[in-house]
Amino acid sequence: MPSRADITYFGAGPALLPTSVLEEASQALLNYKDTGLGIAEHSHRSQYAADIINQAKSDLTTYLDIPEDYEILFMQGGGTGEFSATVYNLVGAWVTRKKAEILKQLGAQSEEEANQEELVTALKKAVDTELKLDYLVTGGWSLKAYQEAGRLLGPEYTNLATDSRTVNEGKFGKIPDESTWKLSKNAAMVYYCDNETVDGVEFPKFPDTLIPDSNGEGPIVVADMSSNILSRRIPVKNFSAIFFGAQKNLGSTGVTVVIIKKSLLPPACPQPSPALMRKLGLPVPPIVFSYETVAKNNSLYNTLSIFDVYIAGQVLKKLLATFPDKVDGQQAVADQKADIIYKALEAHPNVYRIVPDKSVRSRMNICFRVTINNDTDGTEARFLKEATAVGLTGLKGHRSVGGIRASNYNSIPLAGAQKLADFINNFAQA
Repeated sequence: MPSRADITYFGAGPALLPTSVLEEASQALLNYKDTGLGIAEHSHRSQYAADIINQAKSDLTTYLDIPEDYEILFMQGGGTGEFSATVYNLVGAWVTRKKAEILKQLGAQSEEEANQEELVTALKKAVDTELKLDYLVTGGWSLKAYQEAGRLLGPEYTNLATDSRTVNEGKFGKIPDESTWKLSKNAAMVYYCDNETVDGVEFPKFPDTLIPDSNGEGPIVVADMSSNILSRRIPVKNFSAIFFGAQKNLGSTGVTVVIIKKSLLPPACPQPSPALMRKLGLPVPPIVFSYETVAKNNSLYNTLSIFDVYIAGQVLKKLLATFPDKVDGQQAVADQKADIIYKALEAHPNVYRIVPDKSVRSRMNICFRVTINNDTDGTEARFLKEATAVGLTGLKGHRSVGGIRASNYNSIPLAGAQKLADFINNFAQA
């Protein structure tokens, strides 16, 4: 029976958590702050819960250098839930902006002053002719996000601005040159997945095409960072919203984090009334997916899993204690670990084939195939069996693509990456 210390777990999520965080959490689960109750038993309306949320928000802000004009929300539903939530909320924000433009054209100071029939007619025309959501599809998760937008709104409102499969023989593994992207004018949002967990594709940097101008004006950019958040510095100010599930680099399954510009929330940008959205033929968000509602209630409109927020908070505290230079320190380690593993794979090109193009290789999800004597399936089965025998687990690729996937998240120690690299070398030479 292996102990925890014997295993290096490379699973894609739920991912490995620091042992010290789990040890502390186990005590908090039994008796939090000598209250006689575990943290999962305390009311989400208690001061304990509010303190845990506020501290986690503060530490995340410090670690990522999040500007003051952003709000942090803790939600539920995972990244998949955010595929819907971003559509609901950012289409609503687009309607609010468009309504302000039309009111100005009508010479009205407020919605109440305007001729309602005129206003709704003009808004409906704008929705039918101008509303678009742009998607950069570079892997399985961004494809799912694009498909969800089409399901909720209708394909006439979604724009496939780029599709990686068109430049890679029908498969994911590259990112098309930005000059080929077909972006809409004034899109309600431009969505992309910064790191494709299934396909091992990561954007090397923020896209130049989407960088705001010198006045801070630019596209409404939304990014899914579920599997690479906290692993490198990001230009938060370039994004309108960033979302990520906690279960990769931040904590345990159960909470999803949204970092959103306050300019997309009241009072700057109140959501349109449900009545108006229905008149325009647009969907109204479920209340638990309403950013406005979640922000107004400090993430506590409904019963949030405070234990999972606590776990995330402890991970952040450990990161801040480990890296005085914050995310830059973690990025240096993440890059080093990825380099060790990729170099081991590159050393044996007759055995290993790294799936994505070198220009977009993920540091977090390292996807490769293993072939000896023209046998891939049998060789990979042996690779997984022998890896498990030496304590390297969770390496099986996603069911949709197969192969091997080493998820090199922050909790994987440098020694763990080296152990995998040594195994890769030894297996090829056996």
